[in-house]
Amino acid sequence: MDLQEVEALASLMTFKLAVHDIPFGGAKGGVRINPKNYSEAELERVTRRYTLELAKKGFIGASIDVPGPDMGTNQQTMTWMKDTYYSIYGDKDINADAVTTGKYLNQGGIDGRVESTGLGVYYGTREILSQKGYCDRLGITTGIEGKTFAIQGFGNVGYWASKYFRNDGGIITTIVEHDCAITNAKGFDVDALEAWKIEHGTLKNYPDVDHVELEDPQRFMEVECDILIPAAVEKSIHMDNAPNIKAKIIGEAANGPTTVAAEKILIEKGVSILPDLILNGGGVTVSYFEWLKNLQHVAPGRLTKRWEAQSKRQLYQMIKGESSSIEEELLLLQGASEKEIVYSGLEEIMSNTMLENWEDCGQFEHNLRTAAYVGSIDRVAEAYNHCGLLI
Repeated sequence: MDLQEVEALASLMTFKLAVHDIPFGGAKGGVRINPKNYSEAELERVTRRYTLELAKKGFIGASIDVPGPDMGTNQQTMTWMKDTYYSIYGDKDINADAVTTGKYLNQGGIDGRVESTGLGVYYGTREILSQKGYCDRLGITTGIEGKTFAIQGFGNVGYWASKYFRNDGGIITTIVEHDCAITNAKGFDVDALEAWKIEHGTLKNYPDVDHVELEDPQRFMEVECDILIPAAVEKSIHMDNAPNIKAKIIGEAANGPTTVAAEKILIEKGVSILPDLILNGGGVTVSYFEWLKNLQHVAPGRLTKRWEAQSKRQLYQMIKGESSSIEEELLLLQGASEKEIVYSGLEEIMSNTMLENWEDCGQFEHNLRTAAYVGSIDRVAEAYNHCGLLI
């Protein structure tokens, strides 16, 4: 990691939020270490000191900058950051809980944040595959069912995206990790893979495979499949491997996984790229929901769930003309939970953004990335212009 990379990611975050029409700004920061080389106690000290330095300079706060989890971080990291800020400003800042997102639920987090990036990848991919015009251009059928997937990176994002694809009839034939690649033509049981990885720390010796590759696992991104999901690090698809990519669609679940040179090669081959600008937006979208929850000091749906259930029950009885048991009615007509509201909001934003960009991208030779950047830059420019900051 270097300063240029952080600046690029900050710009990407700005445009990512703009394209999804989320009023959450855009920034990026990080610590230049490999967390795998440090103990949990050492990582806690590094995280708390990093937060302290940000706080001392006024660079962090619910209305200033709100960090969320990314590579090498998790719920624990974000909770350490919040707790450090809270220890300094908690008695003066009523919105101190909103200083970070991606926290544990009992620390002000929101239900559904852990799986949000992978779920957003699924929603966005499902939406574009429901468009007949898009699928006809690629010579494929609509829908996810029956499509084969290769997943690069079986971390949080890769696991959840795989899980939802499989639940919708997708076939996960290839998993590419940093230390191995495994294939199964019939499709992997994603939950079994996850359980194995948690227990053994690797997928190297997973039993139900057709082939395992240890020497050069990354070359298995070049396997035959309908959709390749790079869900690991940036620049994983480059000019050296792009000519060998056989997928019809690349869904960018990671930040910046395709280089400019690689994209040119892929476009010339007729490969469609679902850009990270759109597809990777699920995490920050639900971070926005968490931020709103912390500012409002109440969980989504908590004040209205019982009222919704009661009003639905009354409507049901009116239509049915007879009463039924309370248990049956509560089961059928219960109000939405926090997770259901989060999923609904995420689906609305991800699906609408993908659909809007597909409708707009015809003028850009059906390049979704160009359409997304033009749309997001226009929104940022319009916001500045209305404030009188552009000539």
